[in-house]
Amino acid sequence: MAGFVSHYTNKVDAKGRVSIPAAFRSVLAQDGFDGLYCFPSPFQPAIDAGGNKLLDEISKRLEGFTPLTVEHDALSTAFFGASETFGIDRDGRIQLSETLQNHTGIDRRVVFVGQGFKFQIWAPEAFAKHQDEAKKRALAVLRCQNNNREMPEMHNGN
Repeated sequence: MAGFVSHYTNKVDAKGRVSIPAAFRSVLAQDGFDGLYCFPSPFQPAIDAGGNKLLDEISKRLEGFTPLTVEHDALSTAFFGASETFGIDRDGRIQLSETLQNHTGIDRRVVFVGQGFKFQIWAPEAFAKHQDEAKKRALAVLRCQNNNREMPEMHNGN
């Protein structure tokens, strides 16, 4: 399975453009998505981004809810209504909207973080804090899994 892996830090240029890592552009091309689908993460001060695989995952989630219900409308608004689709220029760049920049606190640098079927875009300082918390949470999940216990509720950093 080709997916988004690793993390990369890139600069935002004077016009507010940022280069998508070449490895991530390659995954998008393999996925057949012409551009980049983005929306504010509902869990973190980050942008969730990807192509068809991300859209497929969202659609699968929505299938579990009856259309024209409050729950379905809330989820479809959060995932589709707040989303933006960006074209990637010939130099591999996108220009993030002010809305997404405000959600993340992105200014001069961004971190692209692979998550398999999607990736996230973070302000570096926020990602450093999140990464520390994610490591602790992952260790707790693995310990609970190894001990065949239920995962305790943990603070998600918001």
